[in-house]
Amino acid sequence: MAEQPKRIIVIEDEPDTVEMFAEMMRLSGYQVLKSYGGSAAFEFISTEMPDAVVMDVMMPDVSGLDLLRQLRLDPKVAHIPVVIVSAMGLPKDIQEGMDAGASVYLTKPVTYQELSRAVREIL
Repeated sequence: MAEQPKRIIVIEDEPDTVEMFAEMMRLSGYQVLKSYGGSAAFEFISTEMPDAVVMDVMMPDVSGLDLLRQLRLDPKVAHIPVVIVSAMGLPKDIQEGMDAGASVYLTKPVTYQELSRAVREIL
């Protein structure tokens, strides 16, 4: 029997970017779920239990880093790998993302190859 495709949740407040990342993940063979913004994302992740999360940092409702810290504190979802994709690319931003619990931190603009490789490596 064929293995179920891995499930990825994309969390991003910009609809065009959500669609672009979702399409990248679909082309890589993953099942994709989408969340537009961070406020409902924690519950969405807890309910759906994806294999990985691709997430932005700067969102109007909840910072991706705050969401990531919240995930890392919850034993039910703390193990889920998270790829941060952010326009904030200074060394201190990347360090803050890694300290918050990111598995990988990519800076925008991100290529299909970069995102696909990052997700493949954390899975």
